[in-house]
Amino acid sequence: MKIGELSEKSGLSRDTIRLYEKNGLITSTASQSETNNYREYGDDVLLQLQFVTGARSAGISIADLRELMNAFFDSCDPSQAENVLVAKIDELKERTLQIENVITFLDAALERVRKGMNET
Repeated sequence: MKIGELSEKSGLSRDTIRLYEKNGLITSTASQSETNNYREYGDDVLLQLQFVTGARSAGISIADLRELMNAFFDSCDPSQAENVLVAKIDELKERTLQIENVITFLDAALERVRKGMNET
């Protein structure tokens, strides 16, 4: 599929798709036609973009994503892929714990604000 169709199916802009390709997160091939410079994207790229989009929304950097994508999609060495994935899972669990701690603090602050509003 061409970039326009991929953009429509993924919900991502063409510029975002090009950025991800430039950074090695997805790949394309040259069009079969020699009369243009269109790039073709396989159906697997849509799955990769879904993974990238979810990971980016979780705050994973493009550099970390590149490492994860290599482990998840391209790794021939299962132990290397496992190490990368386990490390990232552990990191995300730690980040989740930190976020939960901030939420607990903010909930307490909100409760104090609400009590103060009711006293006036």
